[in-house]
Amino acid sequence: LNGGHSGMDIIKGLGNANKMMTRLLDAMQKVGHVHIESIHGGSLRNAIPREANTIISFMKTDEIMDQFNRCKAAIHDEYKSLETKLDISLTDTTASKLVLSASESRNLVFTLLGIHNGVYRMSPDISDLVETSNNLARVTLEEGYLQIACLTRSSVDSSKTDLASSISAVMKLAEMKVTLSGDYPGWQPNTNSAILEIAKAKYETLFDHEPRVVACHAGLECGILGERYPGLDMISFGPNIRGAHSPDEHVEIPSVQKFWKYLLDILKDIPKA
Repeated sequence: LNGGHSGMDIIKGLGNANKMMTRLLDAMQKVGHVHIESIHGGSLRNAIPREANTIISFMKTDEIMDQFNRCKAAIHDEYKSLETKLDISLTDTTASKLVLSASESRNLVFTLLGIHNGVYRMSPDISDLVETSNNLARVTLEEGYLQIACLTRSSVDSSKTDLASSISAVMKLAEMKVTLSGDYPGWQPNTNSAILEIAKAKYETLFDHEPRVVACHAGLECGILGERYPGLDMISFGPNIRGAHSPDEHVEIPSVQKFWKYLLDILKDIPKA
């Protein structure tokens, strides 16, 4: 799949490999017993999962294969314009004696189905800005040990807590241990920012055109700084990065020089506190 940044790209509706895999398993278990041996889906918490694979045991009946193929066709149809390289395959492999029972497998699939993935709430104040989202980032099951990792984002802390509680509840119903960690404080946009006005003026003077000022759905360090220094006036800017947190990540080299020149000029006129 395309993958992408779990904040900036979450609004695009790109495919999540963990969610697709779960849909296929759910379709198959509707007509037969499926025993899950292992799962390896996704990589980093802040990356939309591009790949997922699972080893399962089941009776290869016409009904269960028909369910798999119907679900596969539906997913391809839904994502044909977004995920042009999507590949879903089912191949034979060596059986294992260590698998989850059919009921354990079913409960795991239900849990993964129940975990919200994607945009949860759009900003009511800024057009086309995601306020709160979740990324079902990584699912691993190996030798009986299961780990599910999500990254929940929001510029509003209470909304993030609401979504995290909802996801936690689904996991707790399945009697899983839930740990919340790596919290990033929200950073709400300040349209009356003094440093923003200086940065806009500097940009026009240096580069002879207006800058594009936007709020973004990402875990910026400004949130951490703002929590420790309440009222601190901040902006965030930098060189052009593409495909962040994926194997395709790259930076536009000329924009690094532009960014450095811009930074030095802004520092000359930092407003007084």
